[in-house]
Amino acid sequence: MTKKERMQAVTERLKQVYPEAVCALHYTHDYELLFATRLSAQCTDARVNIVTEKLFSDFPTLESFAEASEEEIAEDIRSCGLFRTKARDLHACAVMLLAEYGGRVPDTMEELLRLPGVGRKTANLILGDIFGKPAIVCDTHCIRLSNRLGFVRDEKDPVKVEKALRGLVTPAESSDFCHRLVLFGREHCTARAPRCTDCPLADICPSFGKMR
Repeated sequence: MTKKERMQAVTERLKQVYPEAVCALHYTHDYELLFATRLSAQCTDARVNIVTEKLFSDFPTLESFAEASEEEIAEDIRSCGLFRTKARDLHACAVMLLAEYGGRVPDTMEELLRLPGVGRKTANLILGDIFGKPAIVCDTHCIRLSNRLGFVRDEKDPVKVEKALRGLVTPAESSDFCHRLVLFGREHCTARAPRCTDCPLADICPSFGKMR
């Protein structure tokens, strides 16, 4: 089985197991997903959703984020870790979005990467979920599973993994595929003690029976 054939098989299998490919982060506005993703660095999605419920209530508009002090924002996100740095980025990002983009989140990788605190993972999530563009969200789950499923070999660099996956997954499927990888990585192919015996990909996974 070639890598492309395995990718097609994995994509179809994951669609059956996880028909609803949705982002775990809660948001209403485009900038809220941008901010929630920034908060998710070194923090669980579950914790971020708890934090943003109050954060987005206290600061209900992009203007309110821009007008607030970094200290006020930091107080709401204290439990997220690295909260001072994240508060600085959220404030600066709100100011920049209002000043340069009319309060809208831009829809290109180049412009997204200009925003404070935004890297390729965040930019790809926005491109896929907000704008419906082909996107590979290369998080820790994606990197781990891409290696275990044989799409890359001993590769930890997210940019290199992203590039490899772009050559294998159908562009229209790419964003949903990454969401399903997260769900699969949490439920079955965990970082430690993966559940290989009841894995829905066992028959097409080159790492089956080799994980310890």
